[in-house]
Amino acid sequence: MDLDDVRSPWRDRPVTGAPAWGVRLRAALLAGVASVSGSGTAAAQAGILEAAGNLRFEAQHAVGVASVAGLVIFSTTLALLHLWERKGAAERERALRRELDALHGAQERAEMLVGAERQLMISWDGRDGEPRIDGDASVLGDSVSPGRPLAFGAWLSPADAAAIDAALARLKERGEGFHLTLRTTRDRFMEAEGRAIGGRAILRLRDVTGDRLELLRVRQELARAAEGLTLTNALLDALAQPVWLRDADGRLAWVNRAYLQAVEAASVEDVRARSLELLDRGARDEAEARRRTGERYEARVAAVVAGTRRVLDVAEGPAGSGSAGMAVDVSELDGVRADLQRQMEAHARTLDQVPTAVAIFDSRQRLVFHNTGYRQLWGLDQAFLDGHPTDGEILDHLRAGRKLPEQADFRAWKAAVLGAYRTVEPQETWWHLPDRRTLRVVATPGPGGGLTYLYDDVSDRILLESQYNALNRVQRETLDTLREGVAVFGSDGRLKLSNRAFADMWKLGDDTVASGPHIDAFVKMCRPLAPQEELWVDLRAAISGLSDMRLSHSCRMERRDGSVLDCTAQPLPDGATLLTFIDMTASVNVERALTEKNDALERASRLRDEFVHHVSYELRSPLTTIIGFAQLLGDESVGVLNARQREYSDHIKRSSGALLAIINDILDLASIDTGSLELDLSPVDIRETIESAVRGLDDRLADTRIHLDIQVPAGIGTFVADQKRVRQVLYNLLSNAIGFSSEGQTVTIRARKVEGEVLFEVTDQGRGMPPEVRAKVFERFESNTLGTRHRGVGLGLSIVRSFVELHGGRIDLASAPGQGTTVTCIFPADGVPQRLAAE
Repeated sequence: MDLDDVRSPWRDRPVTGAPAWGVRLRAALLAGVASVSGSGTAAAQAGILEAAGNLRFEAQHAVGVASVAGLVIFSTTLALLHLWERKGAAERERALRRELDALHGAQERAEMLVGAERQLMISWDGRDGEPRIDGDASVLGDSVSPGRPLAFGAWLSPADAAAIDAALARLKERGEGFHLTLRTTRDRFMEAEGRAIGGRAILRLRDVTGDRLELLRVRQELARAAEGLTLTNALLDALAQPVWLRDADGRLAWVNRAYLQAVEAASVEDVRARSLELLDRGARDEAEARRRTGERYEARVAAVVAGTRRVLDVAEGPAGSGSAGMAVDVSELDGVRADLQRQMEAHARTLDQVPTAVAIFDSRQRLVFHNTGYRQLWGLDQAFLDGHPTDGEILDHLRAGRKLPEQADFRAWKAAVLGAYRTVEPQETWWHLPDRRTLRVVATPGPGGGLTYLYDDVSDRILLESQYNALNRVQRETLDTLREGVAVFGSDGRLKLSNRAFADMWKLGDDTVASGPHIDAFVKMCRPLAPQEELWVDLRAAISGLSDMRLSHSCRMERRDGSVLDCTAQPLPDGATLLTFIDMTASVNVERALTEKNDALERASRLRDEFVHHVSYELRSPLTTIIGFAQLLGDESVGVLNARQREYSDHIKRSSGALLAIINDILDLASIDTGSLELDLSPVDIRETIESAVRGLDDRLADTRIHLDIQVPAGIGTFVADQKRVRQVLYNLLSNAIGFSSEGQTVTIRARKVEGEVLFEVTDQGRGMPPEVRAKVFERFESNTLGTRHRGVGLGLSIVRSFVELHGGRIDLASAPGQGTTVTCIFPADGVPQRLAAE
């Protein structure tokens, strides 16, 4: 605003009658206003003009004029201050612009510096700040997403990824810098550098190229070579044979541990310092001479190994500028060769004594050995045989003497005989000689080529076989005329001989009889006609039982068709068993009519007695008395017994003991069923319990000649259970395994701890069980002899399962026909609350 626009009207008017001081005051005011107007402050000018316009230039108002003067001075001062601040603000603005320009320049230089090479910069503002990524992300390769360079596991090897993760964590937490060389999954090298700058964590990733890349690759190859050398040294150290390396001057540079032991040195440095050589001077000089010509040195030398003189096979050859050698101890091999030579000589002397003719030909088909039987069989001259003739020459010589079988085409027959040299399996042929002899010829190929011939004269055996067949035909015709059924089962349990009455009685076809069925198959075919299982079990035991325990057995069979047969099994001297079946139907019908009434009376009496004595404790009292008196008689406390009486006493004790065991088993099962049986849990020594159970079976093991193998780890310790019941379980399992084992077989019991459980395994080598028997073996009163002489009421395995389940355990059974049986009882090792088997 212009100053002239705001002037008061009185400014230009003359002041009439005003005093002189008033004129001077007005002039001063006008001058002040003019000075203010030059400053350019419109507000101040307006204020001054407003004050001046309101001034009454009158003499009586001097005080008002003074006030106006003060306001003018204040406004002037305020305007001056404003001008000063405005000037300072302009200076500061110019400084800020200069600083901004400098920062723009620094940013451009930083971007130029970062972009000058292929690298990636990642920065974090604080420990948990978001990362900022600058630079060329392609430095990481095409397999890494540009937005995920921190996913180190995607483009680095696992070890390097873990290393940079740990380094970044230390950088963010403690500001600890690092410098790493990383290897990518593409077999490239990256350089990672981490620093803390201005409170920020900076990570720089650069691709390693040029000389540094070559240096890293060389280092990598060097590390691999060093690792391979370490592994090679470790392998050579693990060898039991001495190994050594020599330098270009022939001095020992390195030896393995076996070499140190051989020369009794403490270290490689000790060997080199004392020049401890395994070989003597002559061997070393010869090896050095061979090395200079580039040849390999191999020899068998004598040397002192660990203070003992040994024979070594030494091999040393050039290796780089030096040589490498190895020694193998062959002292035992020399001894074995000498022993083999002695055995071969003894073998030859033995073959000279056997009647079988033996001839051995080498791979060139030349005779290298023959015994006296071979020379006598063919009547050959010793001088001829000492000339080592070929197999073909011997055949031609025998043909000339008419000692070979007559052949229409001898050339083809000879080629077939010599063809055995090109086979790998033994060949058996029969030669019928012109002098009526029959030879069984076996040609066995040798491992290194050649053949071994065995000539067995079987003329006498064939004659005996024909006589036997004639006698067998006469015997068969005789048996076919009998009305009784007759069958002979061999020691292997198969039908060897039978008559027509036997086949008709059991409705067996001719093909079935001719096939020689086993006793088990025969029982299976005949059971539909006679379902009495116990009778067949006894017959099977009489036929297939142990030869020294087989006794005569007689029984009566009632068949479904109403007929009654009396069967008798009689052991024969050759191990076979004769079975005879006589039809007793008529006499049995008469006897049955006479005894039916008596049976009814006896049945009533038996029911009464069973009701009175069904409580097993009533049985135990007299049985205990019987056992006591039997033991008293057996101890001969009341008098000396003869052999027959002592045998009867032993039978009484064994039978009474078996009956007492059955009664105890029934009591135990009854107690388990009623829930009244409680376990007495305590620490049980596993080994002691097994030995205690075995002691009760020593007599049976001795009588049956069955071997017991106990496999219990040392220090197996104890577990919590009822010791008495565990011992009873093991006793029943072992008794069952012995009962189903044959003479000479082995019963094995094992014990081990596995993951908080104790396992007892009892394995036998008996006949094994078919699936239908395994399904019922743990049921009560289920007894299967499986063709053995084992008898029982079928409570042993049922009690075993009940006691094991009462302990909170379980029982497994593995068995197959012909593969034996394994029963496994599994108990908890720390004891559990009692559970009834029914639960």
